[in-house]
Amino acid sequence: MTYFWASGFSSILMLIFLVGLKNTKICLGCCNLYKGSWVYDPSYPLYDSSKCPFIERAYDCKKNGRPDTQYLKYRWQPTGCDLPRFNGRQFLKRYQGKSILAVGDSLTRDQYFSLLCLLSTSVPNLKTTLTRVGMLSTFTIPEYKLKVVLDRNAYLVDLVDTAEGRILDLASVHKDAGKWSGFDLMIFNTFHWWSYRPPHQPWDYIKIGNKQYKDFDRLEAFEKAVETWGKWVDANVDTNKTKVFFQGISPNHYNPAVWGEPKANKCVNQTTPILGSKYPGQYPTREMAALKRALSKIKKPVTLLDITGLSLLRKDGHPSIYGYGGARGVDCTHWCIAGVPDTWNQILYYLLVSS
Repeated sequence: MTYFWASGFSSILMLIFLVGLKNTKICLGCCNLYKGSWVYDPSYPLYDSSKCPFIERAYDCKKNGRPDTQYLKYRWQPTGCDLPRFNGRQFLKRYQGKSILAVGDSLTRDQYFSLLCLLSTSVPNLKTTLTRVGMLSTFTIPEYKLKVVLDRNAYLVDLVDTAEGRILDLASVHKDAGKWSGFDLMIFNTFHWWSYRPPHQPWDYIKIGNKQYKDFDRLEAFEKAVETWGKWVDANVDTNKTKVFFQGISPNHYNPAVWGEPKANKCVNQTTPILGSKYPGQYPTREMAALKRALSKIKKPVTLLDITGLSLLRKDGHPSIYGYGGARGVDCTHWCIAGVPDTWNQILYYLLVSS
């Protein structure tokens, strides 16, 4: 992996993980933005979720009846620098007349709807529209001529229906990539669905080159898919005009024994983060290594939003019984909005304005 060092505001220097073998710069005294802890801040959250009508039911914990609010009051504090507060008005001015694309699974939707809330509540009486056609959702702010598009795509590579069955082609992104051109900022993600097994997995065969498999090592398949996506970036994206980000692996919290509460019901009734900067459980080392290997093969600059470590500390941030399934299906995978995804977008915002 190559590290890209960039200077931020005059008083803040930080480490940006950029994958790619070119465009390397050097920075003195840089700070790792992703190492730190969650601190209580009474000025949070960044917006009132009840004033953001775009949040899908699965993520709208407050509307679904979550009674506690302390989980909304935590701010991410990097160890060696400060993360500026999200400035929606500045974001809108920076991307006036431009377009943004988010592609990925339900964790991408988490970040997408968080961004819509951050932007739509930043200016009073802002007129907005949100439409959905098939797998594409399009959010617009006419006053700023801004378009933010979501493409629901769990694997990035092609999933094709054939007479033999549903085939996941690890070497092809041609089916959906035609929808990914012409954007000024793109955020991609895939990981969550690679571990799904029958009957929940949406494919029957994995295809690699001319061979088809009934099953395949899931982590290896994930890595190959990201490599294929990376080849598409190299061949099709002008990174002089378009910034490309890859959302890192979002963790879940189904094993409360990890944080010392073996009798707890998964993440239910968790109201505070894990204190400090070290997660007591297992970090997804193999998974992150696979992701970084794949990203390191991309020749053009792609920024990794390395959200895994900071999100691991937020056992309190999930919908739990205040998601889509209620008490019948405890959700310790997705995140409440407002909540942790706002920090992902806060980091995204800082990387954009400091580049």
